[in-house]
Amino acid sequence: MTRLGDLERAVMDVLWDSVPGPSDGITVREVADALDGRELAYTTVMTVLDRLAGKGMVQREREGRAWRYRAAASREAHIAQLMLDALDLGGSRDAALVRFARSVTGTEAEVLRAALGAEADGTGSGAALTDRVEAPSADGVGQGPRVDKAADR
Repeated sequence: MTRLGDLERAVMDVLWDSVPGPSDGITVREVADALDGRELAYTTVMTVLDRLAGKGMVQREREGRAWRYRAAASREAHIAQLMLDALDLGGSRDAALVRFARSVTGTEAEVLRAALGAEADGTGSGAALTDRVEAPSADGVGQGPRVDKAADR
């Protein structure tokens, strides 16, 4: 999976954070408007979206004279793929996984155990678990961990 540059990441964050409405996806103008604090030309945003479409990161659909863009995969799917790609960089996958496991918090370890258990016993993909780990970060930018209140008791 392709790593994203700073502007590509900012554009993807807008797409990931956009609320689906009656028309699926958002226009170049809507993306540009959502990039608060950045003085970007419309054509710059259009070029970034076109390149992201070429990389398979976004899907687009024609609506009149404009294109509507949406993320091809969720933020979580993208991050998971980046993690898997990192494991494939070489060396020992087992050693990298052990090191990773030792670096997670207790709550994160619980989420991993529950997800692995759900996969092992065939009870599902662990989709319900994502409700516990996805939430806006404290500064409102991107995603941060959600702490499951029941797990903290």
